[in-house]
Amino acid sequence: MSVSVVQLQEVRKAYQIGPVVVEALRGVSFDIRSGDYVSIMGPSGCGKSTLLNVLGCLDRPSNGRYLLGGQDTSELDDDRLSFLRGSRLGFIFQSYNLIQQLTVLENIEVPLYYQGLSEAESRRRAGGLAERVGLANRLEHKPFELSGGQQQRVAIARALANDPLILLADEPTGNLDSGSGAEILRLFDELHEQGRTLVMVTHDPGIARRATRTILLRDGLLESDVANEREGASRNA
Repeated sequence: MSVSVVQLQEVRKAYQIGPVVVEALRGVSFDIRSGDYVSIMGPSGCGKSTLLNVLGCLDRPSNGRYLLGGQDTSELDDDRLSFLRGSRLGFIFQSYNLIQQLTVLENIEVPLYYQGLSEAESRRRAGGLAERVGLANRLEHKPFELSGGQQQRVAIARALANDPLILLADEPTGNLDSGSGAEILRLFDELHEQGRTLVMVTHDPGIARRATRTILLRDGLLESDVANEREGASRNA
């Protein structure tokens, strides 16, 4: 039986912009269970980015509770929150966020530097992840020598390096052509089928339907949280 890896309980997030207080999240509650594949949608300014920052422990709620793997993040100081972020979360960004001076293998190894692994073990694990995303023949290439789709594959391998509880993806196909984007989405499907927990922000309803569940935000509130019908045609697009 799957367990809750994320629990949001009446989470609010407000920002002070000059004399004005802007409520980006206004009491959002939901759970994500192990193995879920969740898409987050909503119009611009609805709170998607703020929600992803809270889920990624990049920002703290103003009120409410966020439990990650059963750990109440509000009880953690900055150092412990940083450790939790580095050890339990994997991030995939629209712009890849790779280090241009490092090779494919070295980029994948970055999260492993903080786990006390030997250089040989770090190399072995990074090489295995590169092979898993189809880049075993690109280990010594730098990011500027790769296509956009290949760079995003490096980012996915790097996000998997610490064996995270959750993969968080922010518009992961936003900078890719349709062919490369479809390849990345098929890789996400494979990861989900292997039991990974994924949360993906997207503005594209077609991409959102590939997930098993879609959360819709509007004006900082959870408007709907529905299961998706995943037909073979959409999965193989």
